[in-house]
Amino acid sequence: MRTHPVVVVGGGVIGLLTARELALAGREVRLFDQRHLGREASWAAGGILSPLHPWRYPDPVTHLAKASMEAYPALCESLARATGIDPEWTPSGLMRLGEDERTEAQHWAERFAVPLESRHLADVCPDRAIEGAGLWMPAVAHVRSPRLLRALAAELRQLQVAIHEEAEVTGITRTHARLTGVVVNGETVAASQVVVCAGAWTRALLERYGLALPVRPMRGQMIVIQTPVGFLKPMILKATRYLVPRRDGAVLVGSTMESAGFVKETTEAAREDLIAAAYGICPELAAYPVTHQWAGLRPSSPQGVPFIGEHPEIRGLIVNTGHFRNGIVLAPASARLAADLVLERDGTLDPAPYGLDRPLEGAQDAPVLK
Repeated sequence: MRTHPVVVVGGGVIGLLTARELALAGREVRLFDQRHLGREASWAAGGILSPLHPWRYPDPVTHLAKASMEAYPALCESLARATGIDPEWTPSGLMRLGEDERTEAQHWAERFAVPLESRHLADVCPDRAIEGAGLWMPAVAHVRSPRLLRALAAELRQLQVAIHEEAEVTGITRTHARLTGVVVNGETVAASQVVVCAGAWTRALLERYGLALPVRPMRGQMIVIQTPVGFLKPMILKATRYLVPRRDGAVLVGSTMESAGFVKETTEAAREDLIAAAYGICPELAAYPVTHQWAGLRPSSPQGVPFIGEHPEIRGLIVNTGHFRNGIVLAPASARLAADLVLERDGTLDPAPYGLDRPLEGAQDAPVLK
């Protein structure tokens, strides 16, 4: 019989959904975040519920993405009903301009039964004077990340999850090969199991325990252009830049990908780059103001495949991290997989491709695109 709670380290979307899965399964859960819930990479995310170029990713990412995309409508409906906070799941579709990878994309779509069409942008966005042809993904939706995080935090409190902010976990305690707890702000907290969902900060926490995962911060900057409600309907992707229309008329423009360590400040160069990219996609945006700019630190990993598994030498220490730029879209399935490991229950996904000791030879680091 377990006498201590499960501890979740990290209050981003991965940590919040992992805590939710465990609480719904009847476990007592305590969640610790070194700053404030969801205010790092998750808050900064555009909320697109698909990898931007999904056919470029290995199968483990696709399997998590597909399972999560299928889970999101019911998840958002449940959160809105329980908390009164609507995460704004919006099935707007995503138009990827350019057909240079059409063969690879069609093969991927057929293999994973995902709708994909060759279309002209004018067909899916007739209200705007935008030209171009490309690949139309009508099933892709988006969520408003800050609202999703607020809803998750509210529901966790309803589920009696103990949430601790400004509570930095600096180490673990163990007896031989069995985890017994964590060290939080210098105090020891007992735990039956610990799930580390610390994003870009995971390596610093775990490398002293023989687990130097290749997870590092990758800065991403975004801006918002405020337009009238209904100005833009579909999401549009061109090369490495994209537009995400919100229900209130805000159009998110993202995003950079910069190797800047743990420096999260925004830059004027990125602002100018994103503005130019936005106008290049939709010249009509030039008539509206840029109202916000922000940055987040994504947890980069080889090939973008997250690490989800138990420490090979410390029982009870589980990791769920390294989702790179797909944290929001991969979160529901990743959380379910991590909870399966904690609860020792059978799941629908094979955990082997995400294991902490999986072979990494030949795996490429995330590209640095500015």
